[in-house]
Amino acid sequence: MELKSINNIFFVGIGGIGMSALAKYFLNRGIRVFGYDKVETILTKSLSDLGASIIYEDNIDFVSVNSINIDDSIVVYTPAIPDSHKQLNYFKTNGYELYKRSEVLGLITKNSFCFAVAGTHGKTTTSSILGHLLYVSGLEMTAFFGGISENYNSNLIENGKDISVVEADEFDRSFMRLSPNYACVTSMDADHLDIYGEEKELVNTFKDFSSLIPKEGKLFVRYGLELGGITYGVDERADYSILNKKIISGSYVFDIKTPKEIIEQVKFNLPGDHNLENALVAFAMAYDYGVAVSELKLALESYKGVQRRFTYHLKTDNKVLIDDYAHHPSEIKVVKNAVRELYPDKKITAIFQPHLFSRTQDFAEDFGSELAGFDELFLMDIYPARELPIEGVTSKWLLGKVDMKNKRLVTRAQVLERVKDSDSSVFVVMGAGDISNEVLKIKEVLI
Repeated sequence: MELKSINNIFFVGIGGIGMSALAKYFLNRGIRVFGYDKVETILTKSLSDLGASIIYEDNIDFVSVNSINIDDSIVVYTPAIPDSHKQLNYFKTNGYELYKRSEVLGLITKNSFCFAVAGTHGKTTTSSILGHLLYVSGLEMTAFFGGISENYNSNLIENGKDISVVEADEFDRSFMRLSPNYACVTSMDADHLDIYGEEKELVNTFKDFSSLIPKEGKLFVRYGLELGGITYGVDERADYSILNKKIISGSYVFDIKTPKEIIEQVKFNLPGDHNLENALVAFAMAYDYGVAVSELKLALESYKGVQRRFTYHLKTDNKVLIDDYAHHPSEIKVVKNAVRELYPDKKITAIFQPHLFSRTQDFAEDFGSELAGFDELFLMDIYPARELPIEGVTSKWLLGKVDMKNKRLVTRAQVLERVKDSDSSVFVVMGAGDISNEVLKIKEVLI
């Protein structure tokens, strides 16, 4: 497929964070964009404002009415769309060219110098840091994010097409469709076992991904992972490492050891060692590419984060409210550690919405262990996303795995009342489902 010959693109699931970035990219190039999603959101509204035509019902008449011709149109869809979807089946049976989001992303970035950020955790934060570093340094680049950058209030930033920054998504082996020049792997924890079956197969696929990098390219790997490459981490034995870390006025100040030199007095404002490592590998990739140290230091200090990645909604002496996308035990662990580091003497309540029945079943013991590290737990029902229920896998069952006294199941209707009655100082909302819709309501209760 030659993208330059396309005049119309229909996105099935246009409101997804990755899909909406692609839609925005094509709208900026004057291509007619159409799409379907279940409900109107801030993301779909922003696309409509840019000129996209979006429908919120599964109606095939919408296709013919808008003259979405087969000869100059393509259809982009996500694996989350069910097989019963009328519009998607219409496109399939009528001979339209169908592409997964990852395939289109691969085509867009194929002729650029591609920085690909892979890993079961940390992709969005790391890619947004890297995109910010390159953008602020004045390079001609385009970056696609799986979240909304606080610096740009967008999941897409553009300043040219010589360089691309993308998230290399392991779900459904999507990252095998990319052509990375520089890549990093932040983590390879077991996840998506509904796709891979076992952790070993997941790790093997990451190895396959690393083989896509050409000989003149570079692979950056978090220290300790079973992959060859340039290593990074808080461990001093890594090729790039953090030295002399201090917390000053709520920010990290540290030195970076590179294979060539020690870079002193680097400042970064996001909490947690995991975010330090995300910042370190983004810095390392840009540094190795040739960006000046002075520009990188200034850009790193000005980075504000990604929405729903340790996002503060309330921060006073008496009450703190943090919202985070954490939906895997490893992610809950790093959020918990960061909160404990910042608020060692405060009572901390976790409000958690599990995401997917399969993930809950696969990692129930780990979820129980990590959630027990908070002082209080409000556990919501499992968010199903693309799945049907699994017999016996419920939030009540999961709660039984959490070895703590101060825990309870809560419905959506009960969350605000439970928060209001709690004597905690710090509240952490976590989950990848629709729990984010409750955050501003929780804030109102705490003010």
